[in-house]
Amino acid sequence: MIQKEKYKVRIIIVFLCFCFLFSVIVVRLFLIQIRQTTFFKNLAQQQHELSVTIHPPRAVIYDRYGKPLVFNKEDISAFILPRQLEQREATERFLKQEYPEVYARLKAHPEKYFLWLERRVPQKRCEALEKRGLVDVHFINEFHRCYPYKELAHILGFTNVDSEGIAGVELLCCKQLSGHAATLRLEKDARSGAFYFTKHIEREGKDGEPVTLTIDSTLQTLAYSELEKTVKEYQALGGAVLVLNPDSGEIMAMANYPGFDPNAKVASLDVTKNIIVTEIFELGSVIKALCALAALEEGVVTPDEKIDCEGPVAYIDGLRVENVTNVLLNALRENNNILAFHDVIKYSCNVGVVKVVRRLGTKFYDHLRRIGFGSKTGVQFPGERVGFVNSPEHWSRSSLMVMSFGYEMMASLLQLGRAFSVIANGGYLVDPCLIIAGQQPKVSHRLYKPATIATMKDILQQIGQKYGVKGCRVMGKTGTARCVKDGRYSKTAHNYTFAGIVEKDGYRRVVITFIREPAKAQLWASEVAAPLFHRVAEKMVIHDTMHDRVGGTDL
Repeated sequence: MIQKEKYKVRIIIVFLCFCFLFSVIVVRLFLIQIRQTTFFKNLAQQQHELSVTIHPPRAVIYDRYGKPLVFNKEDISAFILPRQLEQREATERFLKQEYPEVYARLKAHPEKYFLWLERRVPQKRCEALEKRGLVDVHFINEFHRCYPYKELAHILGFTNVDSEGIAGVELLCCKQLSGHAATLRLEKDARSGAFYFTKHIEREGKDGEPVTLTIDSTLQTLAYSELEKTVKEYQALGGAVLVLNPDSGEIMAMANYPGFDPNAKVASLDVTKNIIVTEIFELGSVIKALCALAALEEGVVTPDEKIDCEGPVAYIDGLRVENVTNVLLNALRENNNILAFHDVIKYSCNVGVVKVVRRLGTKFYDHLRRIGFGSKTGVQFPGERVGFVNSPEHWSRSSLMVMSFGYEMMASLLQLGRAFSVIANGGYLVDPCLIIAGQQPKVSHRLYKPATIATMKDILQQIGQKYGVKGCRVMGKTGTARCVKDGRYSKTAHNYTFAGIVEKDGYRRVVITFIREPAKAQLWASEVAAPLFHRVAEKMVIHDTMHDRVGGTDL
C-alpha cells in the first residue's frame, strides 16, 4: 500500500514537471510568436531575405538616320559589406595599404551595409584582386556609357559613374534614357547564401526609351574636321559650326572645337560647354543684314537708294563713325563716296548703315526681338543662354548706331542661325530642335513680306557668291567683332562670324561659322570664317546629294 502511494506521488510529480515544462514552452512560444513576432520576423528577413535593385541598361541615342552614337559597356566593380566582414583584420590591413580612403570611411562608419571599393576596375587589377583571395571583397557587373565619336561630345554630353546624365542630351533626356529600376525581394538559404527559393517583384522595372537626334552624324564629322583645321591654322582659342534646316528648325550639325573625350575624366567643365547654345557674343557686322531686313520691311529705304557714306570717317550726331576695310574704301573712292543701299550691305559700310538705322529708331529693337534675340530658342538644351538686347529706355546717344553693327547686344550662335532662318524660309520664325519626337515644327505666322525676303536674298547673294557652291544659290554676311578685355574693347582680339544660306530648288540650309580670337591680329571675317563656311557648305551639299541618291529625301 505504501509502495502504491509512493508510486502515485511520483506520477503526480512527473506530471507536474511535464505541466511546468509544457507551460514554459507555451509561454516561450507565446513570447516568440506573439509578443516578439516583429523582432524575429526582422531577424529572419535579415538572414534569408534579400532586396535587390536592378537598373536596366541605359537606352541608346541615335542620329537622324538610325546610327547609334553611344553604347553601353559592361565593367566590373568591387565592393565590401562592412557589417558582414568575415576576415575583418585581414581586410582592414588590405584596405589600409591599397585603399586608404575606403579604410578611412570604414573606420568612420563601421555600421554601413555597403561601401564601394573601386568602380570600373581594369581587367588586370581585377585579376590581381581575385588572386588575393579576400573573401570580403565582392564583385558586381555594371554598365557604363561609351562614346565613340568625339565630334559629338558637346551634344551628347556624358554621365557620371552611376550612369546619371550630367551634361548635354544625356542630361536633357535622362529620365527617358534611364527607364525605371526594378526592385526584387529574394528568399535564400541563410547558411550557404547560394540557393534562392522565391522571387517577389516589389516594383516593376521599365527599360529606357531610345532618343533620336536631328543630327546627321556624318555631316557633324565633316563640319568638325574643317573647323579643327581652321582653328589650328589661325591658332584660335576655339570655334563652332552650326547647320540648320530653316524650314523645320532641325539642327543638322552643331560642332564645337576644341573637343574633349567624354570617356575620360574631364579636367575642366569649361571645355564641355556647347558654345553654340551656352555662350553669347557681340557678333559684329553680321547684324547689318538684320538691320537691312528691318529697314526694308518698314519701308525706310529701298535697295537702290543712293547713300552718302562720306569717306573713311564721318561724324553723325557728333559721334565718330569709321569705314574701315580696304575693299570698302576702294569702292567709296570709285563712287565718290556714294553707294546704293545694297552695296552698303555688300561692302559692310558702317556710315551707310548708321544713317539708315537712325530712320528706324526704336523699331530696330522691335525687329531684333521679333526674330528671337533676347529670348530662348526653345531647343531646351541644358545651359542655354537668353542673350541680351539693350532696350530703348537704356540707350545712350550712341546705342542705336553701335547696335546696327552688332554691339550693345549679345546673342548665341543658335539665335543667329534662327534669325537667318527667317530670311531663308520666306519670313517665318521657327524653333530650333535637336530631338526627333514625331511632332510638327513650331512655326510662327509670316513675319516679313515675301518682297522683303526676296530683296534681302538678292542683297546677301552679292556677298555669298564669293563663297559659292556649284549648282546652288549662296547668300551670306560676315561679322568681325572686337572682344572686351579688362573692361575695354581690344584692338587685337576679335571674333569672326559668317552667317550663310544655301539653296537649291526646295533644299535650304543655314550655316553659321565662328572662329574665336585667332592669335594673329588684323584679320577679317572674310578671311577666316567665310572660307570655313565655303568648305563646310561644299562638303554638306555633296554629302546631302549622295545621301539623296541612295534613298534620302533632302536633295
